[in-house]
Amino acid sequence: MNKRQLIQSFLAASALSFGLGTAYAQTTPIKFQLDWRFEGPGAFFTHPAAKGYFKAAGLDVTVDAGNGSGGAVTRVASGAYDMGFADLAALMEFHANNPDSPNKPVAVMMVYNNTPASVMALKKSGITKPADLTGKKLGAPVFDAGRRSFPIFAKANNIGAVNWTAMDPTLRETMLMRGDIDAITGFTFTSLLNLEARGAKTADVVILPYPDYGVKLYGNAIIASPKLIKENPAAVKAFLQAFTKGAKEVIANPAVAIESIKARDGIVNSELETRRLKLAIDTVVNTPDARAEGFGQINAGRLALMASQVSDAFGTKTRVNPDAVWNGSMLPTSAELNILRK
Repeated sequence: MNKRQLIQSFLAASALSFGLGTAYAQTTPIKFQLDWRFEGPGAFFTHPAAKGYFKAAGLDVTVDAGNGSGGAVTRVASGAYDMGFADLAALMEFHANNPDSPNKPVAVMMVYNNTPASVMALKKSGITKPADLTGKKLGAPVFDAGRRSFPIFAKANNIGAVNWTAMDPTLRETMLMRGDIDAITGFTFTSLLNLEARGAKTADVVILPYPDYGVKLYGNAIIASPKLIKENPAAVKAFLQAFTKGAKEVIANPAVAIESIKARDGIVNSELETRRLKLAIDTVVNTPDARAEGFGQINAGRLALMASQVSDAFGTKTRVNPDAVWNGSMLPTSAELNILRK
């Protein structure tokens, strides 16, 4: 026995003597990329991590803040991250525009059953319905999910041509408040609270949620690299089980779950982020569509329709193949997924 083997034998024996056994030997590191900063909805991932649910499942999970769904997709595709959280439309776009990429991430669990995208305007603009947007000046960052999928919203509601203004995400709501633009696109639970922070009253904001106006796009899903799925599907399944256990607690008690976000970023406003999390739960997680399809799951027909719509709206190089972007084989059991309450 050489020196290296002797050290490995010693470590294994030490693990057994401290009662760690196989859990010590089988701990799998998982680097996880969020879609955005440490805000309310991120608690779906920081909470199970803080509670030790991933660790108990034999996983060493690192949750990092992100800067957009597109970034989360490309970082998992590059191998820098093993799993992530991203808008399904962004994942579809990557697949269709990179058909020869050897490491295209795959969605393994749906979390936002409905897209959080909406159009928001101030009542004083006179905008009350989608048709009123024709000819108006809309603003959003060029990568905003609502802006990217606006052609789908426009087609569903017979909206004529609009004029777009691009800006940094931090200026979107400010420009609306100043009157530089007539309306914005964005995630409802992000932009509404940002408008309030800039002096708007909720009653003065017109919200046109995409799901309420004929756009049944899915929102964010947990994605995984095909390499991880191929080499260690058990780790992906363990992650999803631990996540689901934590998600049930997040939905039941958002205020407690926010403590895990506060621990990651001490300057966040806990009350504000609790409101943001509750808004996300009510508008995209615990929705009628989600309860009908089952938490974490998808409807094949709806997925195929979305693939076609994204192909058209995003002008992708190839058509999106719905079968290539989704793999639900590692989902927890139906009983474990039954966490949504009416």
